[in-house]
Amino acid sequence: MTAKWMVYAKRADFNGIAQEFHISPVTARIMRNREVQGREAIRRYLYGTRKDFYSPYLLKDVEKAAEILVRKIDEGKKIRIVGDYDIDGVCATYLLFQALSRAGARVDYEIPDRIKDGYGINEQIILAAAADGVDTILTCDNGISAIAPMDRARELGMTVIITDHHDIAKEEGKEVLPKADAIVNPKQQGCSYPWKEICGGVVAYKLIQVLYEKCGIPATEWEELLEFAAIATVGDVMRLQDENRILVKEGLARMPMTKSLGLRKLVEKNNLDIHKLSAFHIGFVIGPCLNAGGRLQTAKVALNLLLSQNEEEADRMAEELKELNDLRKDMTIEGEKKASAQVEEQYREDKVLVVYLPECHESLAGIIAGRLRERYHKPSIVLTKGEDSVKGSGRSIEGYHMFEALVRVKELLIKFGGHPMAAGLSLSEANVDALRRALNEGAALTEEELIPKIWIDVAMPMEYVSEPLIRELEMLEPFGQGNEKPQFAQKEVQIKEARVMGRNRNAVKLSLVTPKGVPVDGILFTEGDAFMDEMGRHQRMDVIYYPGINEYNGNRRIQMVIKEYRFC
Repeated sequence: MTAKWMVYAKRADFNGIAQEFHISPVTARIMRNREVQGREAIRRYLYGTRKDFYSPYLLKDVEKAAEILVRKIDEGKKIRIVGDYDIDGVCATYLLFQALSRAGARVDYEIPDRIKDGYGINEQIILAAAADGVDTILTCDNGISAIAPMDRARELGMTVIITDHHDIAKEEGKEVLPKADAIVNPKQQGCSYPWKEICGGVVAYKLIQVLYEKCGIPATEWEELLEFAAIATVGDVMRLQDENRILVKEGLARMPMTKSLGLRKLVEKNNLDIHKLSAFHIGFVIGPCLNAGGRLQTAKVALNLLLSQNEEEADRMAEELKELNDLRKDMTIEGEKKASAQVEEQYREDKVLVVYLPECHESLAGIIAGRLRERYHKPSIVLTKGEDSVKGSGRSIEGYHMFEALVRVKELLIKFGGHPMAAGLSLSEANVDALRRALNEGAALTEEELIPKIWIDVAMPMEYVSEPLIRELEMLEPFGQGNEKPQFAQKEVQIKEARVMGRNRNAVKLSLVTPKGVPVDGILFTEGDAFMDEMGRHQRMDVIYYPGINEYNGNRRIQMVIKEYRFC
């Protein structure tokens, strides 16, 4: 599908902003494109630190939850953390377990098994806790939709604290909430927390800050856990805007000082430099390794790695997770091929893709759904066959609120939950076709919304690029969801020379000349031979690019990384 190139046309006093904050008008324009407006927002974006974090006390029930935990610690009651099997849930569980242990609590944890238990807390977990003499259940990254399990816990005399960040179901405009002694979720009504898009790990991290204050534990010890809130934020693909971006920036800076031997080992196994980790490394290397345990074995492997204080044990578990992730990659490629073939043969005209892969490992459904969304630019749901029902995950596009779409067809589902852009669900096999029909009949997506758009920040001549500008653009990091790497465009660049590079011939070295006659180096990462065939006799192309520095043998040259191209 041919994407439409779009240039942002948002207005502001770019020259005035540039002068006030000592930046270029280009950077000012990029910030405006990311909806960063107003002096204070610009200051926080450019120079924000942990001092700019929002007060945890703005979270509804956070103080009540902390006070309950302090009382339970003082009384010596047994507390059980119930987390989730993805990276956000693992990091949230790690944070709470470390913090409660530091505060002197009798605490342990349980993470549901993806296959046996499915998402979130269930009655079996509640009954097992009761049998173990647990007094207090503390959830993280789940629990907000667990109505029946929480009723059961309270029937058994347990105290219940829910910390979560997922959307809250409503019936006739009224929130449907589980009965709990405290609920900490920024999305609930009456919560004054100004930034609603924090992940489960950050909700846990905020609760820890209040708990430490009430226990008299120095704030420095709370700050020493920051990198895990950052990993959770990136790993759960939260929007890197507002507080999230500052938190990830600060968390990445803290990474080299981490006290987690397991995290250090995992970085080492992936041949990364812990002093130079970016959000990309977390999202596409470290995060998938931490997720791999929960996908193919048990998330407790990842949690035990992070908690490990034994060098040999940590090394072994880090190696195991890397190997699991490599296996996961191979399985994902196979599943993606089958899903794409099914779409091409049967569902190409559907606006919402619902693909059923009975033999696919259910833990890969979300990844494959994401790949389908990227390929077809349509909301995509991949279903797999579980032990008792069909289970699946969905990934959406802008303009299609997936969680609300599932609410409208809830009579076809056994269980579901999620966000506007992603969801998880289970249903009977007999309802798969009915779900596909219902979602497509209810989809109000227009043809325009189904055309992928590539947004260009600035149509900027390449000769404008300088090393100082490139260094200034680095101030905009970390890049990720909601704070994408800037993209620039130039028309009719002449191709003077093109040469395929790399052992796998997956890069093309370009010698380019701008319309004003300025020579420029370029690099394009693609199937090199296919590009050369496509180029043929074309001598010019329009490009979308990002400027960088290429260092080789002590020499530094500006180089344009070509992201998209169209031959003229």
